Amino acid sequence: MTVTTPPGALIRDAEGLRLEFVRTFPDPIERVWTAITDPEELGTWFGTWRGDPSSGHVELSSMEGDGTFKSTEIVECARPHKVAIVLPTPYGPWPLSVALSESDGVTTAVFIHRVTEQDDAASIGPGWHYYLDRLAAAMNGDRMPEGEDWPSYEPLGSSYSQPA
Repeated sequence: MTVTTPPGALIRDAEGLRLEFVRTFPDPIERVWTAITDPEELGTWFGTWRGDPSSGHVELSSMEGDGTFKSTEIVECARPHKVAIVLPTPYGPWPLSVALSESDGVTTAVFIHRVTEQDDAASIGPGWHYYLDRLAAAMNGDRMPEGEDWPSYEPLGSSYSQPA
């Protein structure tokens, strides 16, 4: 498999470092919102969740993990424009957000993962690139990248080694 989607960027800003990915979808904002927040749809490309989001926490299980559900904090949820969570990982908490905007039926998604100087952005970046390609494939009905495609993503790590 050849990876053709643009890589994200490692950016230094006033708050520190962030991995940022921008993707566009030829779909209305509500459709993209559903793909990233509905537990069934999220389950097709990343993982699933259960619980009551209005409590400020859900239990999330990612495809990458061992199937266990982990308490995930919902920091912000402004349907259909932004969702921000703190994902627990073995490496520490990962603050993640997705901001959506729509113009003329095309939705732009800006995915941000706040990282620290100690995080290995060169390893983390290709993983999010992979999952965002899975999201696009799920929405378009295309062949989804799978585990055997991972070697095509690993070389993208150099894109995330130095902040812009």
